[in-house]
Amino acid sequence: MRTPRGKLLLVLAVVLVVAGTGWGVGTLLRSPADEAAARKPPEPSLVTVAVERRELVATVVVSGTLEYGSPYPVSLAGVVGGSETAQRATRAPRRGTLAEGAVMMEVNGRPVFVFSGRMPMHRSVVLGAKGADVRQLQKALRRLGYRAPATGVFDQATAAAVSRFYAKRGYEAQQPTLELRQRHDDLRRAVRTAQEVLATERKALDQGKDVLPLKVRLANARQDLREAEQALKSARAQDHTTEDEAKAEAAESAVRAAEEKLLAARQELAQATATPTATPTPAHTLGPSPTTEPTAGATAGPPADTRLLELRVANAGADLAAARSALERVREEADTERAKRLTELTKNVRVAREAVVTAEQALRQARQLSPVKLKVANARSDLAAARALLAEFSRTYGTVVPPGEVVFLPRLPARLHRPTVRAGELVDRSIATVTSSTFVVSGSVDAAEAERLKAGLNASIETEAGKIVPGTVTSLGGRDAKGAVPVTITPASMKGLKKLAGAAVTVRVTIGATDREVLVVPAAAVVTAADGRARVQVETAPDRTREVEVRTGLSADGAVEVTGDLKPGDMVVINSA
Repeated sequence: MRTPRGKLLLVLAVVLVVAGTGWGVGTLLRSPADEAAARKPPEPSLVTVAVERRELVATVVVSGTLEYGSPYPVSLAGVVGGSETAQRATRAPRRGTLAEGAVMMEVNGRPVFVFSGRMPMHRSVVLGAKGADVRQLQKALRRLGYRAPATGVFDQATAAAVSRFYAKRGYEAQQPTLELRQRHDDLRRAVRTAQEVLATERKALDQGKDVLPLKVRLANARQDLREAEQALKSARAQDHTTEDEAKAEAAESAVRAAEEKLLAARQELAQATATPTATPTPAHTLGPSPTTEPTAGATAGPPADTRLLELRVANAGADLAAARSALERVREEADTERAKRLTELTKNVRVAREAVVTAEQALRQARQLSPVKLKVANARSDLAAARALLAEFSRTYGTVVPPGEVVFLPRLPARLHRPTVRAGELVDRSIATVTSSTFVVSGSVDAAEAERLKAGLNASIETEAGKIVPGTVTSLGGRDAKGAVPVTITPASMKGLKKLAGAAVTVRVTIGATDREVLVVPAAAVVTAADGRARVQVETAPDRTREVEVRTGLSADGAVEVTGDLKPGDMVVINSA
């Protein structure tokens, strides 16, 4: 049973509930006048913002991924080794740095080397091959210290350098396959067989009865020609014959004897005429005669008789003239005989040559008419063809660089980023992706933003952890299918970025900045009038403004740089109701 106190509390609670309910209902019920007043718009007012003085920086935000730069898919240009059998990886590519001359992988136990070069490998490089790819390979070998020419021709010197390079790395340069070696042997045997056939047919032709007498005649004619030429050569080398020389020597001896006889006769005659006959002088003569000159014990007698001596002199002179005339005749006869002999020998040479030519022509005509001639001609043609095939094959026979054993990369050292083939798998697709050893940020922006960007602009790269790394815009690509433009930003420093490979980052590219603090207003406050001039509305009093003409500058983040009759703190209108 309830007490009076409890009843009182219950009544009070009911009263409070009723009162509260009535008040709540009263608040929800409004008259039409109250409702119209509630819907009346507020009094119009100006929306203003204060003019500021600060530095203004314009940026473009790029969302991208931090990754290694210049990704490059690598595929083999052809077979590895000399066999066309299934190409199976026996050593898969491994992540890491690739230096020039390194082994990227092995296929069928053969190496795949990496060299620096922009021209991809596209063919087997064989002896005699020419081109820019050969020169590129030669330069790579030279950079690695192997002496090779840089002629662009894969010659024996280049092949030797390739062999040394392979051997240094524990491999053997690719040599001709068994099939090629067999082909080379077959061609050499074909040449030898053709030579034997030609020799046999020539022997049959030369030993034929129809040409044998003509061959003997030709041999005799040639021997006669050699003898005639030798006789003519000896005659020209010798002035006179032995007989002519003996005759000339005898005539010269007779001339000398005649000259001696003439000289002796003249001496006797001179002595006879110089010594007159003397008369003795008496001893008692005391002095010289007054009419004569004194002499030494003698007196002048009658003159001597010299007619015999004069006759001897005349005869000796005649004998000398006759001897000299005989000598001239001997010499003339010797010269005449020599000229006659040379003429005859020259004629003999001509006759011998004509005989040789006649014999050769007769033999040639006989051979042309011989039935064996066709066989000789065919054998000669077969030999020439076999030699041509062997020479053509030999030009490319030797050390070979298969197309799959060399990979040229545009830049080394490079980083093997992701292998795409494992050991034991067939190599029939891309084998790996290589990158540069530096990081880049790859992102994209829409076309409108891309027009504000250019290579060389400064940027700041912000990681998810808040780390800021300076960078530079390095490249802009073309539009993709969605209209976005790829952007590449390169960090200024790679320190500490290795662990962040693949992480998402935000890049702010600075496209403009003021070099000092400037007046800044919201871009919405600037209005361009019909005359093309920019103006702002400055509040001078409540609901009162004045128009100020301004010049605009850099804009960024919804703000714009202005110059004009403004000062910091002025309230500019950005909207009016």
